[in-house]
Amino acid sequence: MKPRHIALLLAILAGAIAESLAQVPRDAALYKNIESLDSAYFTAYNTCDMETQARLLDDALEFYHDQGGLSTSKADILEALRVNICGKVTRSLVEGSLEVHEIKGFGAVALGLHSFRNREEPDAVSKPSRFVTVWKQHDDTWTMYRIISLH
Repeated sequence: MKPRHIALLLAILAGAIAESLAQVPRDAALYKNIESLDSAYFTAYNTCDMETQARLLDDALEFYHDQGGLSTSKADILEALRVNICGKVTRSLVEGSLEVHEIKGFGAVALGLHSFRNREEPDAVSKPSRFVTVWKQHDDTWTMYRIISLH
């Protein structure tokens, strides 16, 4: 293969990879939908609305937490949220940090930064941390299928 053909092939591959890594535009319906779902879940999280949280968490949920490890029981996760989070901790999305990437035929991946405030430690400094959420689409319903929380 000639060097110019190799260069052309590399340029095409680089373009294809860049396109596959591109996030959904912020004005796209999918972006707005995932942004709305994130907001709905964390409004429920912040207000201890366990019914909404349960509805938005997938039955086959896997929650990966860099400090707490892997949790795979939706019931156990909801109970831990009820006992440890309700009325104590609130989450806020860092403005402008949300990225949404479509997973064709499955759903979407949301990445971003969020901060948590513990009401029992009002003077504690809250540093933004990263999150990754895999949203699974079931017809017109979306659920949080995989969650990675890094602090």
